[in-house]
Amino acid sequence: MFTLKELNFRTIFVINGQEGRRLRVSNGELLIEEKEETKEKYKTLTKIPFQKVIALFVIGHITVTSPLMEKCQKFGVSLIVMKPNLRPIFFWNPSTEANFLLRQRQYALAKEDLSIAQLIVANKIQNQIKTLQSTRKKDPDTQEALSLCTTLLAQIPSANSYNTLMGLEGACAKAFFSAFFKEQNWVARRPRTKCDPINAALDIGYTLLFNYMECFVRLFGFDLYVGVFHRLWFKRKSLVCDLVEPFRCLIDKTVRTAFNRGQFKAKDFEAKKGEYLLKREKSSYYYKVFMEALIPRKGDFFAYVRDYYRSFMRDKPKNQYPTFIP
Repeated sequence: MFTLKELNFRTIFVINGQEGRRLRVSNGELLIEEKEETKEKYKTLTKIPFQKVIALFVIGHITVTSPLMEKCQKFGVSLIVMKPNLRPIFFWNPSTEANFLLRQRQYALAKEDLSIAQLIVANKIQNQIKTLQSTRKKDPDTQEALSLCTTLLAQIPSANSYNTLMGLEGACAKAFFSAFFKEQNWVARRPRTKCDPINAALDIGYTLLFNYMECFVRLFGFDLYVGVFHRLWFKRKSLVCDLVEPFRCLIDKTVRTAFNRGQFKAKDFEAKKGEYLLKREKSSYYYKVFMEALIPRKGDFFAYVRDYYRSFMRDKPKNQYPTFIP
């Protein structure tokens, strides 16, 4: 894995690829080039030494060459190509394939061990409390939600069953959403049913968040399907579902702010068979708003997954596991 020296010297590059752009290797450097409109030639937009790259995230359409992949392998650079919705469609990092010790530890973790799951849920609730406090609202609903979430947060360490932990997490989520989106005439959180524009926008944001987190989890060689809070389920990447929980507040705040500012509007959606679907022509704009909230936090995502990996592999005390603070 990455050494401390590498982490201090190398960084993650995110490239928003477009038609007509390509990545090329020249003199040991990575060149990002763009095709000139009136010519058949390419002009160089920037040069990046491979020695300074930990991972290269490419969003959208871009040409990838075999010399580029060879250099990525030589310098240990992960190459992730994503669709505009941040879903990874290509991942190149041969070094993670050999990390069988990590996967052995994942498989050996007892199903009834809730200690790490408790930390993740507690971190999520802490961020919900902080997000509610950031509204500076003093109305009874907000104060009641803050009081309830604080009370339930204190009960997390003593939750001795999976159902109890799920119940505490669900109760906090219900109180949080009711208070946080009260001005948007909130009814209830109904994942994937898209029962109103707010729920539909949250689903879009959470999908982008999930896809973005998956890219970072893949950097370390985890088995994505073995979680500590979310249980095994067919084709569900349970570990990614776990690790996005503390980061959901980024999407919650983005959606509320966007509707309050008029960036997102109810008329951007159309109702079909009881579901609100985002109009196709609005998709790129919504993606842009969410990516502006997520991509600048790439360092936070990387550090969280890196520290989680180190804590998990070294069997550190649970109070030394990472937390994400927005």
